[in-house]
Amino acid sequence: MKRYLLFLYCLAVTISTFAQPTYTPTSENIKAREEFQNAKFGMFIHWGLSSVLGDGEWVMQVRNIPVKDYTKLQKVFNPIDFNAKTWVEVAKNAGMKYITLITRHHDGFSNFDTKQSDWSIMKTPFKRDIVKELADECHRQGIKICFYYSLLDWYRDDYPYETGKTGKGTGRTKKSDYASYLKFMKAQLTELLTNYGEVSAIWFDGHWDQLDNDHDKSLKSKIDWKYDEIYGLIHQLQPKCLIGNNHHLMPLAGEDFQMFEKDLPGGNSTGFGGADISPLPLETCETISNAWGFNINDRQYKSTKQLVDYLVKAAGFGANFLLNVGPMPNGEIQSEFVERLAQMGDWTKIYGETIYGTKGGFVRPQTWGAVTEKGSKLYIHLLNHKEDKFMLKIPYNVKSAKAFVGKSAVKFQKLDNDFYVFDVASMDKNALDNVIELEK
Repeated sequence: MKRYLLFLYCLAVTISTFAQPTYTPTSENIKAREEFQNAKFGMFIHWGLSSVLGDGEWVMQVRNIPVKDYTKLQKVFNPIDFNAKTWVEVAKNAGMKYITLITRHHDGFSNFDTKQSDWSIMKTPFKRDIVKELADECHRQGIKICFYYSLLDWYRDDYPYETGKTGKGTGRTKKSDYASYLKFMKAQLTELLTNYGEVSAIWFDGHWDQLDNDHDKSLKSKIDWKYDEIYGLIHQLQPKCLIGNNHHLMPLAGEDFQMFEKDLPGGNSTGFGGADISPLPLETCETISNAWGFNINDRQYKSTKQLVDYLVKAAGFGANFLLNVGPMPNGEIQSEFVERLAQMGDWTKIYGETIYGTKGGFVRPQTWGAVTEKGSKLYIHLLNHKEDKFMLKIPYNVKSAKAFVGKSAVKFQKLDNDFYVFDVASMDKNALDNVIELEK
């Protein structure tokens, strides 16, 4: 009885902490959360007008380019080699289950046919709705589509730039008006959730712009973003559409999943991480090079081994891995990205069963690797283990052990205190991953 009462208490605390008072997730939404968490691997796409300058998606901020000068890029943005089918195929062949596309980044430029502003791709020489083409192709190929949407804006005068940390050098002088800006955002979100079919998630970014710093988790935003209105609108238009916000905090009321930027859940190598891990579905995002958007000078490409390790360890936390590409201004995904994604696809074709639909392991990911679980099976991923024996404390009774590839038996011995020792001498120590499949 005491355990039951404790369970009810924890459930009540969880609900009060993470549920918006006016928002009760629909059964469709709950199912969508489960599907999202089972997907495990997605593609992030940072691309838009900023790609023209080849210096990352923050170029307007980094170079303090005034709006009057930055708008000249609209006359030359013409990605004639863009092909939605190719982009989706690259993601699908890598084993990715969803795509999160930039619809509007911090420079305020819209990659879609919006009626709310002329600052969009429809007023470029290209004159094509990238968002629609990619969303339609995702729907055709069975890949879920999610939309990134920036809360902050370096272009518009009505965004509260006076209190923001960024966008100070873009030449704005008019007094901001958040009521006007909120109306604009809600109108654009209505377009995105009305004109592009099923949208699996809205991925917000920019909350941190209205904080004095991005490491003190007790700070409050300098403006009231009116998330109750924004989130309420989204859940009204598409109830199963998930909401995430890259504010680097624990989830706020009305959000459906928690994200981590350039860190595994709970990690803080960036200085803005370190948030506690919530019971909601989890996702961590990372780049293949150092930049998110196209940067012609960035040649610090992560190896396929590093990327596979990241995917496995994210799954070991029960989290999705959202891996970014920053296509070139002509619309092509650069060859270095395509090559690594193809190699990851070779890996997921073999090992996908040990990743998709799994939950986090009984032990947190370690330097040697990670554990994923699915039903009665445990998958021990030996990512960095060079010894002939491997020992691990396992809180289950292990009935059998075998190599995932080839299914040959793996000898093991149970010691005291639930420690098991596995004989892995025959495994290839230079492989990207060696997986032991256990039956409990």
